[in-house]
Amino acid sequence: MAIIILGRDGVINENPDKFVKSADEWQPLPGSIEALAALSQAGHQLVVATNQSGLALGQFDLDDLEAMHSKMRTLVEDASGEIAAIFYCPHSPEDNCRCRKPLTGLLDAIEAEFDTSLHGCYLIGDKLADLQLALEKGCQPVLVQSGEGILTLQQLVEKPDPRLAGTKVFRDLKQFSQFVLV
Repeated sequence: MAIIILGRDGVINENPDKFVKSADEWQPLPGSIEALAALSQAGHQLVVATNQSGLALGQFDLDDLEAMHSKMRTLVEDASGEIAAIFYCPHSPEDNCRCRKPLTGLLDAIEAEFDTSLHGCYLIGDKLADLQLALEKGCQPVLVQSGEGILTLQQLVEKPDPRLAGTKVFRDLKQFSQFVLV
């Protein structure tokens, strides 16, 4: 089955402040863990691609980030699913790196790691940068209305981008999984 690329904050977990700084603060959105498990059980490889500039800005350290990711993986595994990989950009926006979404560095690394093209894969996010990244790599952009998704949808209504006209929009990750698994 295909790889599905997912943003993290606002897609899988709550994003109450600018940064989720610890495993205790990392809380899954309702239905997201079950959705991930169902997609995984159906044979999809789930790969998280996330900007984590809080590392560069000193909001949390690598141990904190690893603890958050361990919690996420454990919750999905406890629901009989698996996250195949997690890729993150540790840089601040000012670092002008190639891995910060919407630039393609994270997806380039995923393609190299899995020795495949991501062309045509779903890329799920709640921010315009996620949708722009999907277009840059030929992925299918999916917008969830959790996290900043409603704000992003408003931006697309106010300033339509014809390239994003085919973007699929779902209430949340659970609704997306139901769409894919029908």
